[in-house]
Amino acid sequence: MKTNRIALLAVVAIAGWQSWANAQIVKVDLGSAEDFAVLAGSGITVAGSVGSTTITGNIGTFPTATIAGFENVSLTGVNHAGDAIAQAAKGHLASAYADAAGRSATTIYGAGGELGGLTLTSGVYNSSSTLAITGTLTLDAQNNPNAVWIFQAGSTLTTAAASQIVLINGAQADNIFWQVGSSATLNSGSSFEGNILASASITLISGAAVDGRLLALGASVTLDANTISAPGGAVPEPAETSALIAGFFGLLVGVRKIRSIAAGKVG
Repeated sequence: MKTNRIALLAVVAIAGWQSWANAQIVKVDLGSAEDFAVLAGSGITVAGSVGSTTITGNIGTFPTATIAGFENVSLTGVNHAGDAIAQAAKGHLASAYADAAGRSATTIYGAGGELGGLTLTSGVYNSSSTLAITGTLTLDAQNNPNAVWIFQAGSTLTTAAASQIVLINGAQADNIFWQVGSSATLNSGSSFEGNILASASITLISGAAVDGRLLALGASVTLDANTISAPGGAVPEPAETSALIAGFFGLLVGVRKIRSIAAGKVG
C-alpha cells in the first residue's frame, strides 16, 4: 500500500516538473511594439480599394513616416506614423528581434525548412536559410495555453497560396514568434498565425490574413486587401511565470510527501 502511494506521489512530482519544463520557453517581450498590428521601418504601402484592408491594432512606421494608400485601410486603432510612440516601439522591436534570434534551438532544419504537413509542439525551430509553409502547419499546445513557439529563419519566410496554420489544444497566436533574417512574404489566401519580426520587409499578397502582428525592423510593409488582427495585450503577470511557479510548487510538494512516506511519517 505504501509503495502505491509513493508511486502516485512520484507521478505528482513528475507532473510538477513537466509544468516547470514547459515554462522554460518564455515569450519574446515585444514591449510597446505589442500594441501594433503593423509596424515598419521605411514606410507602409496599402494597395487595393478603399477600406479593403482591415487592421485591428495600431499602425506605425519610423523613421520613414509615409503610409501610401492609407485610404484603403479600415483601422481599429491609432495611426502612429512617424511619431514618438512609433519610434519607441521600434526600439523595443529591435530588442525583441535580438532576443528571438538569440534563443537556443530545440530543432534545427537543414538548408531550408518546409513546415507544411508538420504538427509541432512548443519549441525553438531554426533554419539557417529559409522557412516555408506549403499546405497546413499545425501547432499543438498539448493543453498548455502558455506554450510558446519561436521560429528562426536565417533569410526568408514564405507561405504558399492558400496555406494555413492551425492552432490546437490551447495554442495561442500571441505566443508564436517568427524571427526572419531578411524578408517575409505571405502569398494569396494564406491564413497565418503569430508575430512576424522581420529584419527587412514584410509583404502580404491579396487575400492573406494574419492573426498576429507584422513588425518590420528595417524596411517596408506592403499590404493588399488583407486582414490583420493583433492578439490581446499584455497581462499583469506573465503567464510563463505563473506556470513556472506552479511547476516548482508541485515538484516541491511531491518531493516532500515522498520523503515523509519513506521516513514512515505517513500511514
